[in-house]
Amino acid sequence: MEIRTIHANGVEFAYLTLGEGPLALCLHGFPDTAHTWRHLMPALAERGYRAVAPFMRGYAPTEVPADAAYETAALVADVRALHEELGGGDDAVVIGHDWGAFPAYATAGRFRRAVTLAVPPPGALGAAFLEYEQLKRSFYIFLFQTPLAEPAAAAPGFFENLWHDWSPGYDAGEDLAFLRRSIGEPANLSAAIGYYRAMLGTVPPSGRYPEVDNGVTGPVLYLHGAQDGCLAPHLAKDAISRLPEGSRAEQVAGAGHFLHLERPAEVNRLILDWLGPAA
Repeated sequence: MEIRTIHANGVEFAYLTLGEGPLALCLHGFPDTAHTWRHLMPALAERGYRAVAPFMRGYAPTEVPADAAYETAALVADVRALHEELGGGDDAVVIGHDWGAFPAYATAGRFRRAVTLAVPPPGALGAAFLEYEQLKRSFYIFLFQTPLAEPAAAAPGFFENLWHDWSPGYDAGEDLAFLRRSIGEPANLSAAIGYYRAMLGTVPPSGRYPEVDNGVTGPVLYLHGAQDGCLAPHLAKDAISRLPEGSRAEQVAGAGHFLHLERPAEVNRLILDWLGPAA
């Protein structure tokens, strides 16, 4: 895979790319990097797509954005700009995991097909997110609203234990090495945490981006690991009811939060079957 750079929405993005053909934009989440798509990208390229996996705003080697905006609307603006700058047309597809799922939902109508992993569509969680067991799983979200966030996340073992809890039994050594290179510097770590501060309003919206409509306007394949230790699988049971007609939702047995890394053959098959041949 090659690494290149492109200027989009006022940010210098670094991205991995492989293959030629219609754009397949692959968006990573937290705590992760563009390398998370290393199993899917060759399969997309073989199917005739040009797979592109950007490092999301603030994740090195992408720059920390000057506007320090990490609200969902900024991520959506990034995806729209990347789609345009990368020459994606009506035949482009989008795949988003974790934080990458948020802009994938919001821009699904712009792409021929969309896939999301590990975060169900807007409105699917409801009050179930406030169940005691889920609140324990989500401790980091609340920690990240405080000044303790950066020192806690920088402490030895923090990310190792998140990956262990979220995807039990998976050896994340390679992924953690990529992560240290991407958010090992204080500015990048604060950027990654900034997504969560924007999420709960600890940092108010920048006002630079139009408000995002929570509706999903294009068909989506939603995948969730049956052993997800980050977001309990039963919380995604209503995902299909929140998606447009023609969508699908599947649980992947034996997989946790990083299901595309844990069960790459099965997840690749589900995604490729959904996307179909490159147009």
